[in-house]
Amino acid sequence: MKRLLYQNLLDWKNKENRKPLILNGARQVGKTWLVKEFGKNEYKNLVYINCDKNSQVKSLFENGYNIKNILLGLGAISNQTIIPTETLIFIDEIQEIPEALTSLKYFCEEASEYHIIAAGSLLGVSLNVGTGFPVGKVDILHLYPMSFLEFVLAVKGEQLFSLLKEGTFDDISIFHPTFVELLRQYYFCGGMPESVLAFVEDKSVAEIRTIQESILYSYQKDIAKHPHKNDIPKIHQVWSAIPNQLAKENKKFIYGALKKWARAKDFENAVQWLLDAGLIYKVSNVKKATIPLKFYEDFNAFKLFMLDTGLMGALAETPPSQMLIGNNIFEEFKGAFTELFVFTQLKSLKQSGLSSIFYYNAEDSKQELDFIFQKDEKIIPVEVKAEENLRAKSLRQFVLDHPDTKGIRFSMSPYREQDWMTNIPLYAVHKVLM
Repeated sequence: MKRLLYQNLLDWKNKENRKPLILNGARQVGKTWLVKEFGKNEYKNLVYINCDKNSQVKSLFENGYNIKNILLGLGAISNQTIIPTETLIFIDEIQEIPEALTSLKYFCEEASEYHIIAAGSLLGVSLNVGTGFPVGKVDILHLYPMSFLEFVLAVKGEQLFSLLKEGTFDDISIFHPTFVELLRQYYFCGGMPESVLAFVEDKSVAEIRTIQESILYSYQKDIAKHPHKNDIPKIHQVWSAIPNQLAKENKKFIYGALKKWARAKDFENAVQWLLDAGLIYKVSNVKKATIPLKFYEDFNAFKLFMLDTGLMGALAETPPSQMLIGNNIFEEFKGAFTELFVFTQLKSLKQSGLSSIFYYNAEDSKQELDFIFQKDEKIIPVEVKAEENLRAKSLRQFVLDHPDTKGIRFSMSPYREQDWMTNIPLYAVHKVLM
């Protein structure tokens, strides 16, 4: 399978001012596979070092930051000769050895001719327990679950992928039924590479759901490693409540739904842990639609999204038949899966230049927009429609109140351009930046 981030890795390799690269992302999104594939294809040799429960590597990095000695040690451990520009050094699960993470600073300052990539599944969590992060001395990329574009590439191949990615809406609309069917399959399968591979290999629906449940179990084991045992039940509560909260008409996260009389201070550490682990995303409200939106972020009002539609289906025990047959999945649960789908696709565009994503709920009205973000010097208001009723009252009113904006509606309807709004079909969310 191919990942679009591969091109970002190539760009990093060819940078004149290249720094050590950190590839961040949740567990099992494909970081290790991608870097190994990149190293195999683009370098003469790959030195792979896994820091997880590796006492030899731990001793090497704990012995100081003499880069010459570290390189000799890495060569001895891997039984390979490390040559600048010809060897890719890949340090996996780097969060397990804080000194290894700190050493990236010295690689940047003293040995920039060496190409080094580090990856970590719980790197964000480890940074909150005193890890010496090499601020300003590393490049950073984030790997998300496979996007719908990548899913189409894996399932249908280059031609349909290229049509969806680069084609005009007139050309794409010819294949509307095909893309709707693929979208339905993606809602069920999601973008975790192991699930997608099983789908490509025609594994049964039950086998794919078992893979998803296994991934969820691995996340539960990560939660159980939390050093503060009192927080573990709270993390589980927040994690398990997300599908229910997204299925409400008002998708704002409500602490009181977790426990009667619960307040933010009771669960904020649990939410932060899940954010740091990359298992959830937080979308804050903005009460004023003015650039820069971050100035008007309301930290007390937010939505929480899981990282993947397939995993949410498994966590919520949604019957596969309900997701794969007919169009119910687009409409049921108050459009929870559709809003999650749109958000994850927008999130995957972050490295293509998309700004931070918020939602909008004006203080003095009932007007609410599912998402809002900046594009260049413009505000882009977004509504997501899963059902056939395409009336967009809030979006229309927002555009009337902000004449310099033009709305975006994502829906099951084909592409349509109007003076105040552009309707983009759900399977073409990536076109929002074009």
